[in-house]
Amino acid sequence: MTPTPTPVRYDRISRWLHWGMAGLFAWIFVSAGAHALAERSALDALLWPTHKPVGTLLLALLLARVAWALARRRRPPAVSALARLGHLGLYALMLAVPAIGLLRQWGSGRAFAPFGLPLLPGFDVSQKVEWTLQLGRLLHGNLGWALLALVLGHVAAALWHERAGHTPVLARMAG
Repeated sequence: MTPTPTPVRYDRISRWLHWGMAGLFAWIFVSAGAHALAERSALDALLWPTHKPVGTLLLALLLARVAWALARRRRPPAVSALARLGHLGLYALMLAVPAIGLLRQWGSGRAFAPFGLPLLPGFDVSQKVEWTLQLGRLLHGNLGWALLALVLGHVAAALWHERAGHTPVLARMAG
């Protein structure tokens, strides 16, 4: 019996989720950067109101991506143990950052309806859940910037592998 060959590229849905999320993460990081560096500017006024809804969409897409990856066991292998660890770090932060943001939003008592869909009903804001606000203030932004650093490392590693001629990793995700 011949073993099933390992695929050399990701399937169409995995590629769509990867690149769609990459574009949305670019939007998230630009909105956070504009808010941090140019608060109360026209750019901040344009981008910042989209930060929470797009972050929620990213969390939903991440859950879909994980479910799809678990359902589709045949995927190209990681090029190294370091690549595997890097991907685990990316996934952990892609989950933690928006989850902490949502927890902070819930603890604020304010209702939250991304894209008009009621997600958190809100409650009396005088009854704020202070520990969620503290956790959010402490971790959401810092882990978000750590995620950006890891994303940039991911891009650099992919380009390095291509340039050095090791493994054509871009072709795996390019389609």
